[in-house]
Amino acid sequence: MHNTQRLRACLTITLLSGVLAFGNAQTLTWLGNLGGYPNSGARAVSPRGPNGISDGPTVVGWASSTVFYDHAFRWTPGGGMQDLGTFGGNWSSAWGISSDGTTVVGEAYLGFHPNAFRWTVSGGLQNLGTLGGTVSAAYDASSNGSVIVGTAADSSGNLIACRWVGGTITSLGTLVPGGTSIAYGVSASGNVIVGGATDASGAMQAFYWTSTTGMVNLGAALGTPASSTALGISGNGNIVVGWSENTSGVRRARRADLTTSMVINLGHLGGNWAEALSTNWDGSIVVGWSKDSSGNLHAFRWTSAGIEDLNVSYAPLLSGGSFLIKAEGISPGGRYIVGQGYDARNGSYESAFLLDTCVVHNGDVDENGCVDDADLLAILFAFGTEGELGRVDVNCDGVVDDADLLIVLFNFGTGC
Repeated sequence: MHNTQRLRACLTITLLSGVLAFGNAQTLTWLGNLGGYPNSGARAVSPRGPNGISDGPTVVGWASSTVFYDHAFRWTPGGGMQDLGTFGGNWSSAWGISSDGTTVVGEAYLGFHPNAFRWTVSGGLQNLGTLGGTVSAAYDASSNGSVIVGTAADSSGNLIACRWVGGTITSLGTLVPGGTSIAYGVSASGNVIVGGATDASGAMQAFYWTSTTGMVNLGAALGTPASSTALGISGNGNIVVGWSENTSGVRRARRADLTTSMVINLGHLGGNWAEALSTNWDGSIVVGWSKDSSGNLHAFRWTSAGIEDLNVSYAPLLSGGSFLIKAEGISPGGRYIVGQGYDARNGSYESAFLLDTCVVHNGDVDENGCVDDADLLAILFAFGTEGELGRVDVNCDGVVDDADLLIVLFNFGTGC
C-alpha cells in the first residue's frame, strides 16, 4: 500500500472510530439538586447551550438549595446546576426558557410574595413587576425571550393573565367581568398566548389570545367541559395542549388545532386523569402525565401513532426501580424531554430528569432497511445545518457534517 493510501486509511479509521464512539444519545440524566434535600423538578428545555447547539441542551426548573428552600435553577451539560437566586425571599422557581436558550422566566419571592422574573446571563434576575398588586409569576417566553407571559395581581388582588414586552406589563383581560386568568404558554413569535380563565360559573376554562381576537374561550371547542386549561402551545402557534374535565371528575389530555378547530383526546395510560403539558414546534409531539390503572402517575409522549408510556419506551435507561412521573417540557425539535421522576439512587420522588431521545444509527436515514443513494442525498442536502435535525444527524452531535457522511459511506449498501 502506498503511503498516501495508508494515510487515507488511517484518517478514515480514526474519524470513524470517533464517530462510532459518540455516546451522547438515548440517555437519561438525573440532574441532581442545589445542595439541599435530594429534590428537584425540570420544567422546560432549550436545545441550545451557552455556545450553541454543540453544547447540548439547557434545562430550567426548581431544586432544593443549600438553605433547603427550593430555588430556580439553570442546568447545562458543561456547567451543571446553577442557582438563580431570589429577590430576598426564601423561594424561587423557573418555569420557562426561550427556545434560543438565552432567557429564563419564573417567579422569585420578594419578602413573602412571589414576583415574576426574567433572568439572563448578562442581566441576572430582573423583577417584572405586577398589575398593581403584590404577586406575579412568569410561565413562558417567546423564542427570543422578547415576549414573556404569566399572571399578575391587580390592585384588588385579582390574578389576571398578562404579558411583558420590553419591560412593560399589559393585562390580557378575563373571560368574564371580575374573573381571574393565567397565561401559561406563548408561541415562538409571541403572537399567540394560551392559558386558563374563569367562566361565569367560576370554573376554569382554556383560552387563546391574540391582539386581533382578544381572549377566546376554548371550552366550546373542547366539548363544553366542566373545566379546562391550556398549558402549552406549539412554536408555530397552531396547536394548543392541556386538559379538560367532565362533571364526573374524569380529566383527559387534549390537543386542539386552532387552524382546523379539531380537538383530539390524547388517551390515557389506564387511569381517569391525564394532562398534556407541553408540545414541540409543530404540535406533532405532546408530552405530559397520566395515571395508570393503579392510580400511579406516569410520564407519556403522544404522536400520531398514539400515546406511549415513557417508562416502557425507555425502560433500558431506567435502573434500580427508577421511573418517570411527569414529562413537563419538550424541545422544539422533540429530541429532548424533561420532567420529574423517581430516582432510586436517592429515593426521591421529586428528581429532575433530562431524556435525550436521539438515536445513533448506521446511516439508514429513511429507515427502509437499506443504506443507499436516498440516504446519501438526504445527508448531502442537509450538509452544514445545525439543530434538532432528526435522522440526518446520524451521530446525534447537532450538526450534519463529514462524520455523518462518513457513516453513510462506510455502511453504503448495507441491507440492500
